[in-house]
Amino acid sequence: MEAKRVKQILSSAADIEVKYNGVSVWIDQLNEDGRTATVHLRGPLEERSTVEINELIEG
Repeated sequence: MEAKRVKQILSSAADIEVKYNGVSVWIDQLNEDGRTATVHLRGPLEERSTVEINELIEG
């Protein structure tokens, strides 16, 4: 995924599914380096991880 699309998803009111390693995640923020994002799993666990945005897949 590109940084521009991450920003669009973050600003959207829609529920846009994003997957990381086949698991559905919420994007919390695009990090300042523009290459990584902070995400957490959808569901009760809110453990946050920093991941490379090129590993995020929409849909």
